[in-house]
Amino acid sequence: MTTTMAIRIHGLGGPEMMRWEQVPLPEPGPGEVLVRQEAVGLNFIDTYHRSGLYPVPSLPAVLGMEAAGVVEAAGPAAADGPTFQPGDRVAYGSVLGGYAERRVMPADQLVAVPEGVDYEAAAAAMLKGMTAWYLCRRTYRVSAGETVLVHAAAGGVGTILGQWCKALGATVIGTAGSPEKGRLARAHGTDHIILYKEEDFVERAREITGGRGVPVVFDGVGKATFEGSMECLARFGMMITFGNASGPVPPLNLLRLSAKGISVARPSLKPYIDRREDLEEASGELLGHIQAGRIRLNIGQRFPLSEAAEAHRALESRQTQGCTILQP
Repeated sequence: MTTTMAIRIHGLGGPEMMRWEQVPLPEPGPGEVLVRQEAVGLNFIDTYHRSGLYPVPSLPAVLGMEAAGVVEAAGPAAADGPTFQPGDRVAYGSVLGGYAERRVMPADQLVAVPEGVDYEAAAAAMLKGMTAWYLCRRTYRVSAGETVLVHAAAGGVGTILGQWCKALGATVIGTAGSPEKGRLARAHGTDHIILYKEEDFVERAREITGGRGVPVVFDGVGKATFEGSMECLARFGMMITFGNASGPVPPLNLLRLSAKGISVARPSLKPYIDRREDLEEASGELLGHIQAGRIRLNIGQRFPLSEAAEAHRALESRQTQGCTILQP
C-alpha cells in the first residue's frame, strides 16, 4: 500500500493536536476514485472535529470536509453511481478526510467542476456554499422584498449567503467585527453593515427595519449572538442557528417562542444532500451561480496544508476574512 501526506489527529484538543504525517493510501475499490487534491477548504466544523465538539468516527482521523482536485484513478464503477475518469475535475463538500494531498473516496460524494470555476473557488465554495444553499433555499426560502439578517457577513458562509440572498431579491443586513470586514461584506451583497463592536446590532436591525424586525436570522456565531438574534425577529420569524463559532447555544426555554410565534431551527448540511439527486441539485445551483458570476468567492488567505494548525488558530481568533484555502 502506498502513502500520502495528510494532517491527522490522534487525540482531541487544540491545534497542537494536528500532525503532518504519512497516512495509508489504498487502491480505489468498486465505486471509488483516487483524487489528487489541488485545493482544500477550511471550515469551523474542522475545529469542532479537532476539539471533540462534533465527534469523529474514530481516531486517528484526517480532518477536513471540502476540497477540489483531479481524478487520478478509478475503481470499477458502481451500477447505480456516477462515473468519473482520470483527468476529470471534481470537488466535494461534506466528506471527512480532506486535509490530504491525495485521498480515495466514494465517487457518489463527488461532483464535476464546470469550466470557468477554478479549483480554489470550488474548494472554498462546496461546504460553505451548499450551507448557504440549504439556509436560504430550503430551511427558509428567502423571497424578493424581504430583509434578512446574516451574522459574520464577512466570513466564508456569510460572503456567499449575502450574495445568494441578494440574487433572490432580498435586502441583506450583515454584522461584522471591523470596518475592513464591513467593506468586504458590502462588496459581497450586504446592504446594511452593523459593526457589532461599536453598536448594538439589535437596535440597529430594528432601526433599519422600522421597528418591525426581520423574518429570518442566519446565525453561525452561536452563543454570543443567539439572545440578541431572537430580539431581532419579527412576529412569526425564524431563528436559524447553524454554527458555534463563539460556543454552543445554551438550552432554550421553548415557551419564550410563543409570544411572537417564533420558530427555531438547528439544521446541518448532511440531511439536505444525503441523496445523490439532492447533492447534484445543491452543487449544480451553487457552481452555476459561480460560473455565471452571480456569486464571487473571496479567498482571504492561503496556508500550506502542512501549516493547517496555524490556519485553525487564525480562524478561531477571528483573524480571517472570507474563505481560507489550504494548499497541498
